[in-house]
Amino acid sequence: MDDTLKTALTEWTDFYLITGGAAAALTGLQFVVQTLLASDSLRSTTAKDPETAIGAFGTPTVVHFTLALVLSAMMCVPWPGYGPLRVTLGIVALGALVYSASVLQRAAQQRAYTPVFEDWLWHIILPIAAYLKVLACALFFGRGEAWELFAVAAATVLLLCVGIHNAWDTVTWLTINAMKADAPAAKPPQPKQNTPPARGKRRR
Repeated sequence: MDDTLKTALTEWTDFYLITGGAAAALTGLQFVVQTLLASDSLRSTTAKDPETAIGAFGTPTVVHFTLALVLSAMMCVPWPGYGPLRVTLGIVALGALVYSASVLQRAAQQRAYTPVFEDWLWHIILPIAAYLKVLACALFFGRGEAWELFAVAAATVLLLCVGIHNAWDTVTWLTINAMKADAPAAKPPQPKQNTPPARGKRRR
């Protein structure tokens, strides 16, 4: 193994152990979301095109967590040199970018929810930015610069943050819609009628 690469990766071992463990644990958030989607109280809120909606907003969150775990594991592997690491990073980044394009198409085609700018930011823009960072590292890794390691670390943390935000955002949206669906229709307040007190019959 290249001594320079070994020294550089060894210094980041603790960081990637933390991010990898977090990514593996946080994947369980999406199992909670899918359980909520299957519940009777939430089926009415996801009745319109549920498969495409899950493919656009649910499955990508699991993919982001998984790729954060994969990146963390890759950076702990004792690579024999920069070449294999660069090739592997490039394959992962290109595959993730192709998948992101598919997610963009699904998000535009689904009819269960109308995305706003925040949704495009967290579900499309930021994940693509993270994968572009990884691709840049694959192209320039091992050229005597220190920014590549920080860029991979930033991409890994960004994927974790994106996954956490998207999972919580989905749970919140489902919960609010379920509460609205279950809430009884509000009835307008009835005006109080001032009934005069009953009077006793007068004697004739």
